[in-house]
Amino acid sequence: MSDPLEKAAQYGRDVINGKIKAGKLTRLAVERHDRDLKEAANRGLFFCEESAWRILNTFSYLRHSKGEWSGKEIELAGWQAWGLACVFGWKHQDTELRRFRTIYEEVARKNGKTTKLSGVGVYGLTKDEEGGPEIYAAATKREQSRILFEEACRMVKQSRPLRRRLDVQQHRIVHATNFGKFEPLSADGNTMDGLNPHIALVDELHAHKTPEVWDVLKSALGARSQPLIWAITTAGFNKNGICYEVRDYAIKVLTGVIDDDSFFGCIYTLDDGDDWQDESNWIKANPNLGVSVSLDYLREQARQAAVMPTAKTNFLTKHLNVWVTGESSWCNIERWMECGADYKPDEIIDPVQVYLGIDLASVSDIASIGGIAILADGSWRTFGKHYLPEDTVNAGYRKTAVPFRQWHEQGWMTLTPGNVIDYNWIKADILTMLEKWPVKEIGFDRWNSSQLVNDLMEVGAPMVQFGMGYASMNAPMKELERRYLAKEIEHPNDPVLNWAMSNVVADQDPAGNIKPAKNKSSEKIDPAVALIIAIGRAMLTEETITVGVEFW
Repeated sequence: MSDPLEKAAQYGRDVINGKIKAGKLTRLAVERHDRDLKEAANRGLFFCEESAWRILNTFSYLRHSKGEWSGKEIELAGWQAWGLACVFGWKHQDTELRRFRTIYEEVARKNGKTTKLSGVGVYGLTKDEEGGPEIYAAATKREQSRILFEEACRMVKQSRPLRRRLDVQQHRIVHATNFGKFEPLSADGNTMDGLNPHIALVDELHAHKTPEVWDVLKSALGARSQPLIWAITTAGFNKNGICYEVRDYAIKVLTGVIDDDSFFGCIYTLDDGDDWQDESNWIKANPNLGVSVSLDYLREQARQAAVMPTAKTNFLTKHLNVWVTGESSWCNIERWMECGADYKPDEIIDPVQVYLGIDLASVSDIASIGGIAILADGSWRTFGKHYLPEDTVNAGYRKTAVPFRQWHEQGWMTLTPGNVIDYNWIKADILTMLEKWPVKEIGFDRWNSSQLVNDLMEVGAPMVQFGMGYASMNAPMKELERRYLAKEIEHPNDPVLNWAMSNVVADQDPAGNIKPAKNKSSEKIDPAVALIIAIGRAMLTEETITVGVEFW
C-alpha cells in the first residue's frame, strides 16, 4: 500500500472489525479515534489529513541504521502509521494547533520504538514549522539518552537532504536555518535547567526510578504553542514509579474515567486472563510480529520461560508487555461505566431508604460522603459528595493532571478554603441530606473518627461505627461488584467516584476475603471507600429485616 495515510486508516479499520487481533487497551485507543472522527467537531477539534500525511511522508526519507534493514528506507507498519497520524493529525479548529500534548505508548521490546521516536525528533527539528525548536532525547542516565539521539544522528547521516541542512555534532544536531537543536538530556548531566522544549522524547520510561526528568520536562513545556512530551516504553516492575502513574492515567483516559483531549495513550499488551503461552495472543503486545519481531525468537524465549521462573518474568514484561509485580485494579471499570445513568444526586426523589458512608481521610486530603438510595421498586442508586482543600489543588496536588479544578467547576467536588478540609462543609451537606431523605444510618471509620462525628451525634444523626478490615469490607465490596456486573446499581457518572473506583486495589486474605488496599492503590480511593461503607450498612439492615420477618 503506497499511501501511508491509507495504511494508517486501514489499520484502524482492521482493529475495529477484528481482522487484526488487538488487546482491549489498543482497541479502546482505536475506537476513541474512530469516535472522535464522528463527534470531536462538537468539541472544536478536527483531523487534518495534510498534517498527518506530512509526518508519515517524512519517514520515507529516513533509513534504518542497524540489522538486516540497515541502509534501507523506513517503511512504517500500519500500527506505527496510525499512531503517528493520530498524534500529528488532530488539531484545534480555532488555532490549528495540535490537540495532543502528552503521549504515552507502551509496546513490547523490538517493535521499533527507538526508530520511531528518533524519526519524530528529526521531524520536529526540520518540518514542524517551529522557530528555534529544541528537541530532547531524555533519560535518567546519559548513556540511555544517547541511544535514541545516536539513532537520529545515523538517520541524518544516511539522508542526503538532511545532511545538507543539519550539522551532526558529538552532543547535538544543529539546524542553522531555524536555529534548532536536538540533544540528549539526562538527570546526571547537569543540563536540566533552562529548558524550552518543543518536543521531549522519553524512551523506556519504566526505567525512571524517580519522576524528576518527567516533571522537569512537563513543567518546561509551557513556553511553546504546541509542545509534545512523548513517552514510549515496555512494561516494567515498579508500579509505584512515574511510568505506571502515567500509564494509569492513560487507562483512565481510554476508558472514559477522565476526559483529557490533550492526552494520547495506546497500550499494546495482553488482556487479563489471556494464556501467555498461546502464540495467537502474542501479536497483542507485538504489533510488529513477523516484521521486526521474529516468531521463532519469541517461541524460543517462551520455551525457556515455561521452565525458568526468572525467564518467565522477563518474557512477560519485555516480550508480552505485562507488568508482573504489584497489584491489579479491583474494579472492572468498563462494566462499572456501563451502569452510568442520567441523573444528578439532587434529582433522587422519594427514596424508601438512604444509607451514607463517610471517609474523612486526612484533613489535607480527599474526604467523601458516599450514599445508597433504595427506591420504591427496589433499585439502588449511588450518589456522593467529595471535598478537598483549595490550597492543596493550587499547590499542584498530583504530578499527572487529575482535573480536580474541572470537577469543582462542574459541581462534582467541593474545594474548601485553606489548606485543610473545613468539616463544617461536610456537616452542612449531611444535615441537608437528613432533612431531604429518610437516612437510616451513616457509617464511619471507627478508627478515624473526628469532632465531626461527635457534632453529628449531638444533633441526632444515626451514626454507626464501621470497620476497615476484612470482616467489615469483604461483603459490601463483593456486593458492589455483583451489582455493577449484573447492572443492578446505577451511578450518576460522578467523575470523582469513577476515578476512585478505577484506583481501587484489593488486599486478599487466605480465606479469599477482600478489603481496599489504600497503600497499594495508584491514586486516592476515598470516594469508593465511602460508597462501600454505605453499601455495608444497607446490607446489614436488609439482613436484619429479613431475619425478623422469617422468625415472625
